[in-house]
Amino acid sequence: MEYLFPRFCGLCGTALMANENRYGLCLSCRPELDAGAVFSGGEPCRRCGRPLISESGMCLACRNSEEDGVDSAAAVYPYSGKYRRLLAAYKFGKNLALGRFFAEKILEALDRLPLSDMKNTALVPVPPRPGKIRKEGWDQIEYLAGLLERAGKKSPAVPPVSRCLRRLPSVSQKELDRKTRKKNLAGRITAVRKVPPLAVLFDDVMTTGSTLKACAGALKASGARRVYGICLFYD
Repeated sequence: MEYLFPRFCGLCGTALMANENRYGLCLSCRPELDAGAVFSGGEPCRRCGRPLISESGMCLACRNSEEDGVDSAAAVYPYSGKYRRLLAAYKFGKNLALGRFFAEKILEALDRLPLSDMKNTALVPVPPRPGKIRKEGWDQIEYLAGLLERAGKKSPAVPPVSRCLRRLPSVSQKELDRKTRKKNLAGRITAVRKVPPLAVLFDDVMTTGSTLKACAGALKASGARRVYGICLFYD
C-alpha cells in the first residue's frame, strides 16, 4: 500500500498529507515541476522535442541527421538534477503514485504534437526487454500504459493504447555508449499485431533517440502512416 500511497514526497522527501498521496508529490513540488516542463514555455525542436537554444524550428542534431525516425516528438523534463531524482523514485523506488503524475504529463504532451486525426491515433508503449517484467516484477512504461488505458475508459479524448511492438533479446541500452545504441537495436524491435495508422510512442528517457527510431521504423514498416513520440525526460 505504501507504493500506491507513499508517505513521503517523491521529490523532496517531505511527509505527505492525505490530499497529496494520489500523485506522490507534495503541493509545494508539483507547481515547481509544472513550471519546469519544456512545454511550459519556449520553443522545442519540432522533431525531437528538446528545447531550442539559439536554433529555430529544429535543433542542430536533428538538422544534421538524415536518419528516419519519429515525425515529431515532445519531451517534458531534462534528465538531470531533481528531475533525475524524480524518475529514480518512480522507476527504482517504485513510488507508483508518481505514475499518475507522469501519465498526466504524457496526455498534456499530446497537445504539443501535430495530431490531426485522433480517431486513427493510438498510444504505443516502448516495449520492455524480454523477461524484464518476470525478473523485476514490473515495467515502468507498461505501468503507465495501464494508467492511460484506464484514463481512456473515462474520457473519449484519450487515444487507445496499442501494445503492438515487441523487443527481441538485446543488451540494455543504458549499458552502451551513444555510438553502439543504434546498432544494438537494429532489427530487435518488431510489430506483433496490427499497428495504428497514427502512432504515438511513449518512453521515459530519450538519450540518443535510438530506441524511438527503432520503434518508429518497425511501425512504419508495418503500415503506420505517421509516428510521433513522447518522452518524459530528455538527456
